[in-house]
Amino acid sequence: MSENFNLEMIDKTFTSYKKGQSFDGVVVLKREDGCIFNIGGKNDAFIPADDFSDFAGLKIGDRFSVVITKSKNDEGLIEASKSLADALKMANQNANSLRLGSKFSFVVTGLQDGLVSKMGDFSIVIPLEEVSEVPTKNFHKYVGKQLEAVVTEIDKENKQIVGSVKLLQEQIRVATENNFWNSIFINKIVRGTVERIMPYGAFVNVDGVDCFLHISQIAYQRLEKVEDALSVGEQLQFKVISVDRENKKVELSRKALLQDPKQALVSELNVGQIYNGEVIKLLQFGAIVKVENGATGLLHISNATDDKTKKIYEIVKVGDKVKVEVLSKDEQQIKVSFALKTE
Repeated sequence: MSENFNLEMIDKTFTSYKKGQSFDGVVVLKREDGCIFNIGGKNDAFIPADDFSDFAGLKIGDRFSVVITKSKNDEGLIEASKSLADALKMANQNANSLRLGSKFSFVVTGLQDGLVSKMGDFSIVIPLEEVSEVPTKNFHKYVGKQLEAVVTEIDKENKQIVGSVKLLQEQIRVATENNFWNSIFINKIVRGTVERIMPYGAFVNVDGVDCFLHISQIAYQRLEKVEDALSVGEQLQFKVISVDRENKKVELSRKALLQDPKQALVSELNVGQIYNGEVIKLLQFGAIVKVENGATGLLHISNATDDKTKKIYEIVKVGDKVKVEVLSKDEQQIKVSFALKTE
């Protein structure tokens, strides 16, 4: 009795291999460029040496999982990857470990009624309304980018994870703001970024919170406009001068961290040295003298004459050129005491 063999039907009894499929198997031959791996069916697979983290330690008989990367190479062998299978296994473990509220990261692979991606065998979907706290119309800009989200739904039967980037952003913002208000205090030195410039000052972002910088607190010299001293995006240090936790308001000063030009002038003076000066103002108890470097100080009546019956206007007048000796100075308080020197 003869039998007619249908080769096409016989072929169909063997396992078919498609790119992306996973198979378990065993190493049957090790070569310099890789190994031959039996995955059942009528074809063996080839795994390149550079696919292994420790190819030198690979032995015939080793069993593991692989992912098909190419249906057939130049030798007629199916190409496979152990590293991809390991990564897939790890991704599935990560996906199965997620719970509602868990944070996870992913790379956006496409846009289909939301941002989509994969985590092992699980599909990831971020609805468009959950992509960002900031309204946006250009969702294509997210494709190819890595994002973080929190899990809002899990369907393990259909292997789908639904997440929200927006909710995570809100959680981070609230936590950041709480930390800010718990740690802020008057006189604290902070670093911030100038975000918006107004005619009367600027808003500075400090750890995610908008703080106000009045134009009078930017510099010691009078500014016609804020842009003369600041620019949007500039990062600087500031000193906190006011905190209103109830109304969520913080005022900053840039000027408080700068040296007062008057302090610099006082620091140039030497106690005991004599300077040329000019009387610029008379007071009941003395006169204000401006010396050659621009610093001003007090010439007390008691340091201008030994005659206790005389008034200051009897000794000097506004505009008089005088010589004075520095008796004392206080750079912090910007105070200088002079004594009148006569020829």
